[in-house]
Amino acid sequence: MCITNKRQYSILSLALLSTLPTLATKNVSSKKNQKPNIIYILADDLGYSELGCYGQKLIETPHVDQLAKDGMRFTQNYSGTAVSGPSRCITLTGLHSGHAYIRGNDEVSERGNVWSHEAMLKDAGLEGQHPLKEGTITIPKLLKDGGYKTACIGKWGLGYPGSVSTPNKVGFDFFYGYNCQRQAHTYYPPFLYRNEQREYLENKLLAPGTKLGPNDDPNDPASYAKYTQKQYSPDLMYREILNFVDDSKQDPFFLFWTTPIPHVPLQAPEKWVQYYVDKFGDEAPYDGKKGYFPCRYPRATYAAMVSYWDEQIGGLVKKLKELDLYDNTIIIFTSDNGPTFNGGSDSPFFDSAKPFKSEIKWGKASIREGGIRVPMIVAWGDKIKKSSVSNHVTASWDMLPTMCELAGVNTPRTDGISLVPELTGKKQSKHEYMYWEYPEAGGSKAIRIDDWKGLILDIKKGNDEMMLFDLSKDPREQINLAKDHPEIIKLMRKKMKEAHEDPEIVKFKM
Repeated sequence: MCITNKRQYSILSLALLSTLPTLATKNVSSKKNQKPNIIYILADDLGYSELGCYGQKLIETPHVDQLAKDGMRFTQNYSGTAVSGPSRCITLTGLHSGHAYIRGNDEVSERGNVWSHEAMLKDAGLEGQHPLKEGTITIPKLLKDGGYKTACIGKWGLGYPGSVSTPNKVGFDFFYGYNCQRQAHTYYPPFLYRNEQREYLENKLLAPGTKLGPNDDPNDPASYAKYTQKQYSPDLMYREILNFVDDSKQDPFFLFWTTPIPHVPLQAPEKWVQYYVDKFGDEAPYDGKKGYFPCRYPRATYAAMVSYWDEQIGGLVKKLKELDLYDNTIIIFTSDNGPTFNGGSDSPFFDSAKPFKSEIKWGKASIREGGIRVPMIVAWGDKIKKSSVSNHVTASWDMLPTMCELAGVNTPRTDGISLVPELTGKKQSKHEYMYWEYPEAGGSKAIRIDDWKGLILDIKKGNDEMMLFDLSKDPREQINLAKDHPEIIKLMRKKMKEAHEDPEIVKFKM
């Protein structure tokens, strides 16, 4: 944690915690569940090094850093793929992108004007992304069958309203948040979903892409007033999280907290924005030309979003301790992919993917290390060694078998390997290889065997040349060693072929 003025930060932190939605604790649970509660916290576009415990120097994340002190921090953890929707599919099903049904973001544009927020407000049938197949085995289904109460709170992105793949139809007892990823392009939406129904808010529709007016002064904070409305969606979702935990304290529960933070747009509570303006000083405004909304203080607002959410995590831990649930709750914190490059964000300024490159084509939407190597922290009372660090190579498709073992339910066949041995200090099985394929951004495939990584880019342009990198010496993927190791290239091509099944959805073919 990097704090320039600890006293100032402490006072501000206490003040902000008092303003976050909280619930009075009435009937603290005295029941000790035999099965552990499981909370999976999934950040959206959070880079590998945007947390203090991973080396971040500018953004302050004391509560997540404390989770790392309470448990285990992974140094070689990977997301399912390079963007949001398919990454969530891979996590929930335990199938890597060579086997997963959803392999890219698909807005199902044949439905009509799916990118118009005005049209979506009138017609819910234009919301959402391509659904999972009916009958898909998912983590919440398996845990629900094992006696768990299940909830998804945050962003969905795996099935439009009325499809076979809304959260309530794939195993979640409760859902609150954004069904559609495009709706999450504003933190002041006109509605959110409570289970299968829209719940209209006190916000008016302000479509992403709305620019400043011709007479607005871009250097005057007052010019940006229209981008802040009455109900900030992360506040509303946090309230539901505390409610769910409180209502579930007598039973084992699984909470899938899929916050949209820090995915742009740049919108954050004013107190946190001002904190970072004071810390960073003045900066050039963002004019909105790279999407989303203009922002007077883009760097300060990005940092504010992360620290605001970190404080929510601190509030959740406090609630668990008040209910005497913390020691029997497994908290898994990670991200769906690497840092982004648009909407006024500035990943190079924060060195968001350090030690990997985080510029465009190296972070989000890329299966370079900066796009798929993400933080993961696991805390679980005294069952995990405090402040431990794991160099075990893992990926989000390991989550399904891990959670099944933790919950004591039968594990279906997947591409994953349970991490419970690693977490509890026992001998851990390893993957023979890790595999990714990504049909967007020109099409690419990657494979990792030990410290070697093979990468093929621009497949849709006819390229089949594989680059080879030694990640132990070259984590930024700068030195192509393919010509020096033809035997490794041959093995990687063989394993890539074994790992790939032709996708059922035509859009994902390369």
